Amino acid sequence: MDAILSRLTGDRVIWIIIFFLSVFSALAVFSSTESLAYKARGGNTEFYLIKHLVIIIIGFLLMFYAHRVPFKWYSKIGQVLLYVSWILMAFTFINGAELNEASRWLTLPVVDLTFQPSDIAKMTLIIYVAQMLANRQENIKDFHSSFLPIIIHVVLTCALIFPADLSSASLLFTTCLILMLIGRVSIKHIFYTIFIGAFFVMTFFTVATLTGKKGRIGTWQNRIANFMNTEEDSFQTRQAKIAIASGGVIGKGMGKSEQNNVLPHSYSDFIYAIIIEEYGLVGGLLILALYVLFLYRCIEIFRRCKYAFGALLAVGLSFSLVLQALINMAVTVDLLPVTGLVLPLVSMGGTSMIFTSISVGIILSVSRQIELEQQKPALAL
Repeated sequence: MDAILSRLTGDRVIWIIIFFLSVFSALAVFSSTESLAYKARGGNTEFYLIKHLVIIIIGFLLMFYAHRVPFKWYSKIGQVLLYVSWILMAFTFINGAELNEASRWLTLPVVDLTFQPSDIAKMTLIIYVAQMLANRQENIKDFHSSFLPIIIHVVLTCALIFPADLSSASLLFTTCLILMLIGRVSIKHIFYTIFIGAFFVMTFFTVATLTGKKGRIGTWQNRIANFMNTEEDSFQTRQAKIAIASGGVIGKGMGKSEQNNVLPHSYSDFIYAIIIEEYGLVGGLLILALYVLFLYRCIEIFRRCKYAFGALLAVGLSFSLVLQALINMAVTVDLLPVTGLVLPLVSMGGTSMIFTSISVGIILSVSRQIELEQQKPALAL
């Protein structure tokens, strides 16, 4: 055990946070998949727990190996993988597995597993933007040599994600804006970026409406309408509120959720409601505190890292993860319309868990490099 722990370098607090989130994840997934197990697996309630534990273990292994790789190497593969994700997303849009009028998944042959290429795109775009910002700090205010190459990649990536997943595209676009602001991009250029994004969205809605090919637009409109309707909640929101209210302060106890059989997507989009139902306000606040602490530790990594790329990489990936978590929790407590964004490192999922784990591993790689450089003077003495 000591040998294993000694190899977990980087920020130890982040490792502890990931461990506790994984524990909550396993417990919550086991509770929330009971109904799904009876519908799809003949009552085998252990199936989804075992599958999820395997994914968690794979995620930990990928996180471990990702954090052992010097973070500078990611700048070399980030752009290549971004272009690969564009090809995969274009192929998915044409020939992907469709669910709820959205083509987001590709099915891998032989193993018959599905994955979302957008998860690759979200991680690699942040790597690419961090690299571009770091390499162009001397002329970062210049429109043609600095801003234009960055915004082209941001807009193209978000445009490919947007038709099937408005929430993920908006989250990624916002993260890139924050990263560009931190990277000292001109405020004027950032306003250009916001204008371009708004123009693209309005154009998409207009063309889709005129051609009659609305796709996911009807779903988005219904979600916003349900959220704005203060007199009547949507079915999902109503069931989530029941779960939260019945949880009280300390909750019903582990595995005693009743709403898991009623609440749609209780193991993914609304898993936070199941956590509050079983562990109460205390459990809900603990989850929130873990994400906030994670962001704080990543900001500390940003502050201590003397390399622009490493600092921007850590803060960009962490903002994306924590912002997604806050949005998921806000949706659950009815502060935002239903989005479909899962709770990172907690919700049941395959590619989401895998690429989130790799992202955390990259952050830890930056932290590990800081530790190694701090040890050099001591070794010299």
